[in-house]
Amino acid sequence: MYYPVSAVLIEFLILSIVKRQDSYGYDISQTIKLIANIKESSLYPILKKLEKAGYLTTYTQEYQGRKRKYYHITSSGKNHLTFLMSEWASYKTTIDGIVEGRIRHDKS
Repeated sequence: MYYPVSAVLIEFLILSIVKRQDSYGYDISQTIKLIANIKESSLYPILKKLEKAGYLTTYTQEYQGRKRKYYHITSSGKNHLTFLMSEWASYKTTIDGIVEGRIRHDKS
């Protein structure tokens, strides 16, 4: 994608992904890569930040003989996701309005 993606948008996407289903880092990164060129080395600090803020918890589960760290959204994370969703809706509506010519800054 051409448009840059901010860390806050990555947080929004992570919480959205994990809300649907607990997931592990590589799987989360592959979904985010659909819209952003993010490396796992950039993703993990954001995951850690969300965990430290209390929005995610982790647990380890074995898969094909290897242990994977899974991320689970907390109730606080769901509340934060609701906030981010409302901010995204407002942001998207404003951008669409500008692009479609419905919103203009009045010259004073």
